[in-house]
Amino acid sequence: MKNNIKIEVQVTYLADQSNIAQNQYAFAYNITITNNGEVGAQLRTRHWHIQDESGDVEDVIGEGVIGQQPHITPGESFQYSSGAVIKTQTGSMKGAYGMINDEGERFEAEIPEFVLSEPYTLH
Repeated sequence: MKNNIKIEVQVTYLADQSNIAQNQYAFAYNITITNNGEVGAQLRTRHWHIQDESGDVEDVIGEGVIGQQPHITPGESFQYSSGAVIKTQTGSMKGAYGMINDEGERFEAEIPEFVLSEPYTLH
């Protein structure tokens, strides 16, 4: 497959940056983007869909990630860390990266949905 981008996510609850009295729950997420395709590709844009337990949704759209638009060659990975603050103990994130491959083709790399949760809050 020419365009084959794998996205892996690890989430960490940040107790020291959360303020439960003010309904602010902070999470860090580490993302690994691996190009399992046949051609290089550059990450150009991001679109995050962040939802908390109450149903509040925030869409975040922008250029690149952490101020970069990385080019990822076949077999290579790019890693970065970022964060989110939501108003409930649990929530979820999903989205897509807008990519362009070395042949000029634009495509989206889907970011699979993942859970934001304080430890031990899921039953």
